[in-house]
Amino acid sequence: MTAIFYISGHGFGHASRQVEIINALGLARPDLDLVIRSAVDPGLLARTLKVAHDLQPGPCDSGIVQTSSVAHDDPATVRAAMEFYGRWPARIDAELRRLSALPSVRVVVGDIPPLAFEVAARVGVPSVAISNFTWDWIYETHPGMAEAAPWLLPLIRDAYAKATVALELPFPGGFEVFPDVRPIPLVARRPSRSREDTRRHFGVPLDRPAVLLSFGGYGLPDLDLRTLDCLDRWTVVTTDRITPAPTALPREVVYLVEDAFVGGGFRYEDLVAAVDVVLTKPGYGIVAECITAGTAMLYTSRGTFREYDVLVAGLARFARSRFLAQTDLFGARWRAALDALLLAPPPREEMPANGAEVAATEISARTGVGRS
Repeated sequence: MTAIFYISGHGFGHASRQVEIINALGLARPDLDLVIRSAVDPGLLARTLKVAHDLQPGPCDSGIVQTSSVAHDDPATVRAAMEFYGRWPARIDAELRRLSALPSVRVVVGDIPPLAFEVAARVGVPSVAISNFTWDWIYETHPGMAEAAPWLLPLIRDAYAKATVALELPFPGGFEVFPDVRPIPLVARRPSRSREDTRRHFGVPLDRPAVLLSFGGYGLPDLDLRTLDCLDRWTVVTTDRITPAPTALPREVVYLVEDAFVGGGFRYEDLVAAVDVVLTKPGYGIVAECITAGTAMLYTSRGTFREYDVLVAGLARFARSRFLAQTDLFGARWRAALDALLLAPPPREEMPANGAEVAATEISARTGVGRS
């Protein structure tokens, strides 16, 4: 039997949470073949998936076009959406041919490409939506989208309405489109190593506070770490995904290659839990990991994106957090905000983080329905 996961290639948050669900499902149901349809970086899956899977690469939605980790290209996003969904019938036909070649597809999971639910309905198998937002909700306020493509939101909403069930993650938006909605706890990658072991492994001093730069797949190539105002007190941890090849970086900067998380027994979420602060833009994946690990977050703006305000409101409740303007981020003025976070009180509320197990149970329960 096969379960196929359609995962948006936009950012890392969709993939990182689905990795946890796929791992939980694979352990609970070793009889299932797990197929992934996504344009996400295969390296991310290689570093984090613990169960056998078949990756069939390629885009299954259009997402948001980014010019950097903290800026979007709004006109390019509109063009990409129009190109992708403008070929909707052909894309559906291609996916139907793909599914017909798989053995006994029993369930389709989507986070959160509309294509997943349209295809599942055509094949006659149940589908499970898992996300904290929907693309119609995002595009509804996206600059220029309504004027250029008034047909787009009805198309996406029609596909979402065909989902069998929607599992609504915390910090949601747009779920009124689904006929059956069930809230589930946070899905997050959780650390498995101690703070001390992780710091020793990666060479992060134990006697100084440390901040981790986490800015997804686009990095911050224009950021000059040599002029930071906090290096007399803070250790800064960065990776080759965030910062180009180092040239005379200060000794207070720990530079890691992403391959350090492959086969070494330590994962990225271990590093998130081992530092005192994560400096990032608000995205579901890193927000969830910081909440789960109890790590403070220093966040900057990220362009026009409807999810941003929802996540920032969640941070105020569930994490120690503080805003850093992009002018201060790129101006290397971090120390005041970092020092303030060390003195911040614990978050007002806590949140359970067993959503992966809950989602895996929901998916597994639907594999008894469908074609044979």
